[in-house]
Amino acid sequence: MPDIFDTLNKIKQTPGMYLGRPSVSDLFMFLVGYEFARSELGQTLDPTEEDFYEHFQPWLQEKLGVCSVTSWAKLIMLSCHDEKSGFEKFFQLLDEFLDQQEQHAA
Repeated sequence: MPDIFDTLNKIKQTPGMYLGRPSVSDLFMFLVGYEFARSELGQTLDPTEEDFYEHFQPWLQEKLGVCSVTSWAKLIMLSCHDEKSGFEKFFQLLDEFLDQQEQHAA
């Protein structure tokens, strides 16, 4: 089964197919639903996926110095003027997060 990062790569390439439009808020809801569906099907997340779901938002809160926002999508939108730029910013931040996690693991 492909992992969440395979799915995210597909979404990045063709957001309209998965989300209807490039939108960081819609992407957030998609990923919440993805995690819920996997849980309902009894499919566990691999360690890298778990790390994303557990640590991306706290990492982003620390990076941006904002603690009172309820989702990583809203955190991203604090510095973006529209959903499309937030969508693009998410993938930049995700790459940075994954690079840092990989460095810590090494």
